[in-house]
Amino acid sequence: MKSIKCYFDLTVLAVLLVTSYSCEIKDAVVEEPIDETYAVQTDKLFLKVDTLYTEFINPWGMTWLGEGKMLVTEKEGEILIFQDDKFTGEKVQGLPAVWNVGQSGLLDITTHPHFEDNGWIYITFGKNMPDSTGATTVMRFKLEGNNAVRQEELITAGPAWDGGRHFGSRIVFDNDGYLYFSNGDKGNMPENAQDLTNSHGKIHRIHDDGRIPADNPFVNTPGAIPSIWTYGNRNPQGLVYDKVNNRLYETEHGPQGGDELNIIKKGKNYGWPVITYGINYDGTPITEITEKEGMEQPLTYYVPSIATAGVALVTSDRYPAWKGDILIGALVKMHINRVDMVGATAVTQEIMLQDIGRVRQIKESPDGYLYAVTEGTGLLIKLIPIR
Repeated sequence: MKSIKCYFDLTVLAVLLVTSYSCEIKDAVVEEPIDETYAVQTDKLFLKVDTLYTEFINPWGMTWLGEGKMLVTEKEGEILIFQDDKFTGEKVQGLPAVWNVGQSGLLDITTHPHFEDNGWIYITFGKNMPDSTGATTVMRFKLEGNNAVRQEELITAGPAWDGGRHFGSRIVFDNDGYLYFSNGDKGNMPENAQDLTNSHGKIHRIHDDGRIPADNPFVNTPGAIPSIWTYGNRNPQGLVYDKVNNRLYETEHGPQGGDELNIIKKGKNYGWPVITYGINYDGTPITEITEKEGMEQPLTYYVPSIATAGVALVTSDRYPAWKGDILIGALVKMHINRVDMVGATAVTQEIMLQDIGRVRQIKESPDGYLYAVTEGTGLLIKLIPIR
């Protein structure tokens, strides 16, 4: 049995708990009793919320390397190393300097689908460009000890930009080993999202080594950026891949209202800024239409905005009542939003853990637990189902 500090109170977040972990015996999982004193009842599950860390500033992405090791990115340019749900006090060394301006910085992180064999780790970050500009960039590296070695920049989503808004950016792999990454429209030029000659306001698809797949939808379109998979995406900060059903889900920020949950399909136009359910921040309309032929509709949208960030698809048997559902981090509204899914249809929704903090990312670990990181409160939390 291992004792850890656990803080959970919706306003104070400062109650010390003792948590017991499960031990795996072959294919069975034997759960030790869990202290229910500070557990939370959701619509379908009774949960304990373990707070594993409380000192993040702007955490962004997380991934697992096996044998209990976990990496979490901080936007300012650091990767923190955790072992068995505890911060080791160590960080990855030798990372490139990032353009930490506004929403740019060190963003997402994930491992190659065959990480055990090849050791590749992938990150997205705002790259320092000439004349004090930045550009969303995908890089891969390997670890020797805590040192980032064999660094390879795979693709930079240009042109470079002099503002720090709407950089995306998430990265995921599909069943065939293709890498998808998101890039925002850069904010002050929403028309970027409809322009195939730049990389902004798009979801992109590349090979794991940065090569462009020959079957990408705009490879043969004159002037188009060949890595584009979809366009018309305002500021997509959530991506998750459904391995069972071969679906790619995306969340993106709307303006004032109009946040979206989408299924991302090859070559499709997701409408921004031609159609939207949101308005300008000063209350004036952006467009008079919310639908148009040839443009995709979201699975669901949010008015007012919740500020949709990271997204997770629940596949674990640890959460049977949530299996197949989608969890979305809410930045402004500071909660986790559960979307009850029937197949690929969004049905009802539930607000969970209100005021836990600005939920930047939610992710399911290899052993089937759900983790989330928050800004403001600076937490790494783990959701442990009780019943």
